[in-house]
Amino acid sequence: MDYSIIYLLTAVVLCFLMTWGVGANDLANVMSTTMGSKAVTVRQAMLIAIIFEFAGAFLGGTGVTETMRDGIINSSQLSGQPLILIEGMLGVLLACTIWMNLASYLGVPVSITNALVGSMVGFGTVVLGPHAIHWNQVSRIAISWVTSPMISGITAYILFTSIQQTIFVKSNPLTKAKLYIPIYLFLIGSILSFITVFKGLNHFNIHLNFKQNLAVTLATSIIITFVGMIIIKRIPEHHRIRRRERFIQVEKYFAVLMAMTACAMAFAHGSNDVALAVGPLSIIYSLVMSSPQVFDANNYPAWIILLGCVGVVTGLLMYGRKVIETVGSAITALTPSRAFAATLSAATTVVVATSTGIPVSATQTLVGAVLGVGLARGIGALNLIVIRNIFMSWILTLPAASILTILAYKLLHAFLG
Repeated sequence: MDYSIIYLLTAVVLCFLMTWGVGANDLANVMSTTMGSKAVTVRQAMLIAIIFEFAGAFLGGTGVTETMRDGIINSSQLSGQPLILIEGMLGVLLACTIWMNLASYLGVPVSITNALVGSMVGFGTVVLGPHAIHWNQVSRIAISWVTSPMISGITAYILFTSIQQTIFVKSNPLTKAKLYIPIYLFLIGSILSFITVFKGLNHFNIHLNFKQNLAVTLATSIIITFVGMIIIKRIPEHHRIRRRERFIQVEKYFAVLMAMTACAMAFAHGSNDVALAVGPLSIIYSLVMSSPQVFDANNYPAWIILLGCVGVVTGLLMYGRKVIETVGSAITALTPSRAFAATLSAATTVVVATSTGIPVSATQTLVGAVLGVGLARGIGALNLIVIRNIFMSWILTLPAASILTILAYKLLHAFLG
C-alpha cells in the first residue's frame, strides 16, 4: 500500500499546527510593539498582520526557504532514501510544533528560525552523521542570531536618541516633528518597496535592471511618504496647548508612523519566518509528488505558503496575547515614538538580511531593538528579570529542538520503517 498521500496529509496538519504556534509566538512578538504602544486598535493591528504577512510571504520569501531546504544538511545523500527524508521532515515539524506552542503557552518569545535550524541539525546528525551538516552555513546563520539583535538594538538606540534630541527636547516639538516626519515616512516606504521591487517582481517574471529598480523604489517611497503626510494632516491640531499636551500631539503623529512601520515589520516577518516555516512541508511535497530521481524542492505550489500564512494569522488571533504582553509592555514601557524607533530598526535589519538569503530571527531582532530603546532611557527602564527569561529561552531553543527532533524521528522511523 502506498502511504505517500498519508505522509503528505500528516505533514500538512503538522505544518498548520506549527505555524499556528509561530503566529501565537513569532507574529505576536512582531505586533507587540504596535499594540503595546497603543498606536493602533486591536482590530487595526490584526488587519495589518493579515495583509502584510501574506504579502511578505508571497513576494519575498523564496531565498530563505531555499536556504533551509538546501543549506543545513546535504540532503542529496538521501536522494535514494525518500522515506527517511520524509520521516525526518515529519520529525522536524513535530518537534517545532511542540516547542513553539509550549513557548507560546509560557508567554516566552522564541524564534522559529532557531527551532528549525536546531531541528535540521538534529535530524542530519542522527541520520547522516555530523559530517553531513553544512557547518559553515549553520555558523553563518548562528552568527546572525547574535549580530541581528545587536545591530537592530544599536540602530534603535541611535534612532530613538536622535528623535529625542531633534524633537522632544526642543521648545516647539510640534514644529520639529513636522520637519522630520517626512524623512521617517520615506525610510518606511524604502523598506516596504525595497524587497518588493528587488525580489517580489521576479514572481511575476518582471526583471528590471538596477536603475529601473532604483527608480521604482524611489517612486514608491515618495508615494508612501505623501500618503502618510495626508493621514497625519487629518489629525486635529490645537495651537494653544500646554507643553505636556504638545508631547501627546507629537505621539499621535508617531502613532501614524508606527502603524506604517508595523506594515513593514509584518511584511518582513512574512518574507522571512513564514517562508522558512513551510520548508519541511515543501520537501515532503516534492518527494511525494515526484520521483526521488527528479527531486526538486524548489518546485512547490502556492498553497503551501498560503497554508503557512493562514496558520500564522490564526495563531496570532487565538493565542497571541501572552507574548504580546511580554514584549509590548513587560520589557520596557513603550510609547508610539519608542515603538516606532524599535520596529523600524528591526524591520530594516530583517529586510536587509532576507534580501541576502540569511534567515535571521524576527523575534530576536525586534527584542534587541526594544532593548536598544530601553537603554536609551537608562538601564532602570528595563525589566531585567523578563530579559533574563527571554535570553534563557533563546539559548535553550536550539538544543531542545534538536533533541525533540531526534526523539520524534526515532519514533516515526520505528513506526513507519
